[in-house]
Amino acid sequence: MVRRYPVKGRKRKQKERYDEDVEEDEQEQKQLRLEADEPREAETAADDDEKQSGEAGEKAADELEGIPIMPTQNQSSKNPGIIFVLEKASLEVAKVGKSYQILNSDDHANFLRKNGRNPADYRPDIVHQALLSILDSPLNKAGKVRAVYVKTEKGVLFEVKPHVRIPRTYKRFAGIMLQLLQKLSITATGKREKLLRVIKNPVTQYFPVNSKRIGKLVEMQDYVATISDDTPLVFVVGAMAHGKIETEYTDDFISISNYPLSAACCINIICDAVRRHMNFI
Repeated sequence: MVRRYPVKGRKRKQKERYDEDVEEDEQEQKQLRLEADEPREAETAADDDEKQSGEAGEKAADELEGIPIMPTQNQSSKNPGIIFVLEKASLEVAKVGKSYQILNSDDHANFLRKNGRNPADYRPDIVHQALLSILDSPLNKAGKVRAVYVKTEKGVLFEVKPHVRIPRTYKRFAGIMLQLLQKLSITATGKREKLLRVIKNPVTQYFPVNSKRIGKLVEMQDYVATISDDTPLVFVVGAMAHGKIETEYTDDFISISNYPLSAACCINIICDAVRRHMNFI
């Protein structure tokens, strides 16, 4: 009997076919990954929205290994610098679905109502806008901002270094806040410097000696002109949706306008008035 042997080249064809299948699988997996990264259309069910936002927030927090540093001028030794305190910031972490998230009124309205809470009170976007107003100001770019402190509604106090570059989008900002409140600090990209870190209360122990502590301000430029240039200024601004701040450590509590203004608007007026008083552009 003559033993049959397979025709030469058949294995190569099978191998080539196998390679083609692998390539097709890889292309399919790549396409799925691309589709997963694209924004999904809003669904009608609130629980699905909360689940999707939770997965997005968790993914953003995992990707944030560090945040960049913003170039600013060194603080002048002749000027004591300005300190900002943002009080009653709405930054509460809760487990929604399978992940932990920063609660907000847009994504977690149903979850908050089910737990007997008012969604209007959960506005972490306010502290986001306030921080951007401080860190983007010419006052900070010139190295005049000495420190920024944020105190949450639950009493957690953390420090934000003036040269940190806060994300522009709320989604990435929420991821950073989630990481900060869980790990207690966030370092700079490629460095060991802690740009954001949870610190011990009270906030007054970090103020310079003989500093002037101010709630909200009236005609800002006139008010600043009455204060000595050697006096460190601490501005305390509410970072909540409504109400007013009530702190025992402020020396003055003054209204800035006859109209209700956002925290970011108040900070812009403060920074501009101090800049004019210091006479720089």
